[in-house]
Amino acid sequence: MFRTGVFLLLLPICFLNTASAGKVLVWPTDASHFLNLKIILEELAHKGHDVTVLAHSAIMIVGTGRISSFKFENFSVPFTKEKVEEFLDDFFSFWIYDLPKMSYWEFYERTKWLTREQQAMEVLMCDGVVKNETILKKLKEKKFDVLVSDPFTPCGELIAELLGVPFVYSFRFSMGNSMERLCGQLPAPFSYVPGSMADLSDKMSFVERLKNMNFYIFQDVLYSLLFAGQWDPYYSEALGRPTTLCEIMGKAEIWLIRTYWDFEYPRPLLPNFEFVGGLHCKPAKPLPEDMEKVVQSSREHGIVVFSLGSMVKNLTDERSNVIASALSQLPQTVIWRYSGKRPATLGKNTVLYDWIPQNDLLGHPKTKAFITHGGTNGIYEAIYHGVPMVGIPLFADQPDNIIHMKTKGMAVMLDINKMESKDLLDAVNTVINNPSYKENAMRISQIHHDQPVKPLDRAVFWIEFVMRHKGAKHLRPASHDLTWYQYHCLDVIGFLLFCFFIILYIIIKMFSFCCRKCRPARRKQKKH
Repeated sequence: MFRTGVFLLLLPICFLNTASAGKVLVWPTDASHFLNLKIILEELAHKGHDVTVLAHSAIMIVGTGRISSFKFENFSVPFTKEKVEEFLDDFFSFWIYDLPKMSYWEFYERTKWLTREQQAMEVLMCDGVVKNETILKKLKEKKFDVLVSDPFTPCGELIAELLGVPFVYSFRFSMGNSMERLCGQLPAPFSYVPGSMADLSDKMSFVERLKNMNFYIFQDVLYSLLFAGQWDPYYSEALGRPTTLCEIMGKAEIWLIRTYWDFEYPRPLLPNFEFVGGLHCKPAKPLPEDMEKVVQSSREHGIVVFSLGSMVKNLTDERSNVIASALSQLPQTVIWRYSGKRPATLGKNTVLYDWIPQNDLLGHPKTKAFITHGGTNGIYEAIYHGVPMVGIPLFADQPDNIIHMKTKGMAVMLDINKMESKDLLDAVNTVINNPSYKENAMRISQIHHDQPVKPLDRAVFWIEFVMRHKGAKHLRPASHDLTWYQYHCLDVIGFLLFCFFIILYIIIKMFSFCCRKCRPARRKQKKH
């Protein structure tokens, strides 16, 4: 009888949990972008939500069967994984080695070619779902509650529009912040909000503010010509009505930005933008036994962790030897994630690994410094564990990330193409031996940990919020409904100027009239 009563008591709770579970559809961006998004999806699945990831046949990171908590909706594209990897190699080579030697025009032409190559593949990815009636019908029948997308790869918002479901974005930033500013209506005053990739801080001189404004304009032109120009007609055709990429992107319920105020400069924010930086960070776990022996062998000197990320697998022989030569002169043991050709100048204190448990190494008490390319995930692991950095940015957002850390006093920044062995050696010794870098790293780490809600819980809350309320339209600013001239009040300014000139004209006419009236009277007085 007692057991029956307990069962009847718990039964409604079970049904409540089942009812609260929703269906989540995911349009991911490959590589490191997905590694961060995956953490959110795993937590959603852990909480009982049904998570389905759209995965094309050439995707690199998202593999079917790798993640048991997800379902995968697979579709085919007419290119291979090798084609994607070949394109990425060209992209990295351009950005790391060619870009510093290019003029603005050469940069534009090369960017245009790379963008078209990338978009050609992205269009084929989008075709694989949007023009596949079987998949679309299957997705409609499942009646998803929300779509989670990374806007770096267009189409997620279009799929959400076709399915009639609300969608949430998760990403770091777009090129020059164009998507957030132009489509999300996020305010970005040029005077103190530096454009992403502009290599500036929030404290700018006149010349830097001029550079910042020019950068914003240049990035917006690139976005309009190379990005929106491709997708606006595609979206209009798919929806059967005139529209733009920005219009559809502007319908995003929530924008989850993968940074936080420990990283960002103070700036205006909208209620449907939420910072969730560091959501993937967690306490360090014990290292593998063989790696722990290497770490302990460093004795009182400790270790330096070195990684240029998962996407850059090789360096030129000349650059790798410059780096290895510098590392060989350090008293610390260096754990270097590197799968390229073994450098000839590699020292006995440097151990190469194809893969390293980066978070666990950064959280190890013997870690003294982190040499990094400046990817957002690695930056936040260093912030989480309070480890000072030497930044060697390679491409995309990495220079911007390192400049943020340099401005906050926990990093030294080097140029991969210009640095010599002495520069790298001095930089590592500086962040290890100058106590201000460690102090600043710990201060920023304390800010990161001092949050009322953990970043991951915050990200999951807002996705579930959108599912519960079927959107978050009450957080969407009215600026989305204004034209560009209304947004900047140019029509109001024009009207006020018109009124001013009309009043000025009337005053001048009245003054002229009075002058004419006075002149005859004066002439009469002179005659008398």
